[in-house]
Amino acid sequence: MRDIPFVDAHVHFWDLARLRYPWLTPPFADDGPNGSVEAIAKTYLPHDYRRDAASWNIAGVVHVEAGADATHAAAETFWLERLDDPPAGIVAQAALNDPELEPLLETHAAHGRVRGVRHIVNWHTNPTLSYTDHDVTEDPAWERGFARLADHGLSFDLQAYPSQFARLVRIIARSPETQVVINHLGMPVPADPDGRATWSDGLRRFAELPNVAIKISGFGFVRRPWTTDDARPWILEAIDIFGAGRACVASDFPTDGLFGTFDATLDTYAAILEPFSADERRALWGGNANRLYRLGLELKDRDNG
Repeated sequence: MRDIPFVDAHVHFWDLARLRYPWLTPPFADDGPNGSVEAIAKTYLPHDYRRDAASWNIAGVVHVEAGADATHAAAETFWLERLDDPPAGIVAQAALNDPELEPLLETHAAHGRVRGVRHIVNWHTNPTLSYTDHDVTEDPAWERGFARLADHGLSFDLQAYPSQFARLVRIIARSPETQVVINHLGMPVPADPDGRATWSDGLRRFAELPNVAIKISGFGFVRRPWTTDDARPWILEAIDIFGAGRACVASDFPTDGLFGTFDATLDTYAAILEPFSADERRALWGGNANRLYRLGLELKDRDNG
């Protein structure tokens, strides 16, 4: 798998001297959704990623908004577009319930590499798991904001918990023209009552919508530390639900660097995908991300001659 083209569907860059990232700012604690992030609270740029990913045939990356202060949402896109080694595609930050959403979407959409937006909406009854102070997906303004994405040709990266899926399925079903990509396997919470069933049932309802796909990434959010055997049943079930044509592998680096090295993470995913056909592995490894994010990349095997 190291020689076939890998389109990394979920990467973050940040320059802590340029923009403010509240979640990467001290004091650090162990009781948040990620645990302590102190180990990655340092500037991470494309050359750092290339170093981490040196063993792999990187055909392109999709940068997903990195949790900058909301007032820096447009500035993050502007900065990414002007990097010496820019991402092939950008998923920008936009709070869909923001009264000033429309001009922000216009600003993002005016940049050539922007393909979509993300608004992290994880809310849980356990406050240590929540990213927001309430479930913003229940706000009518959020639903109206989601409906606006199609007018700008933007996709949506969905990061939520399975307990929120039932409502989100109804909202997304009303906008069939908007591509949605579920982040990090749908972020199951095994400790919840019926946590596995809630996740599985929710994904099946999402998979009934042809405009929804899923990323194979972020298993450290589910369990840490984790092993191949821990991740295998969850990953295989997610792919079984969506099919090999609507799932894509992503490193989620440097965030997933909290849970393991780049090589160990990708080697684990490669081992889990071994039962699939060669064409299916190529799709999961790069082809699907290239299509879903409309990157137009030429995917070539690495020449080791």
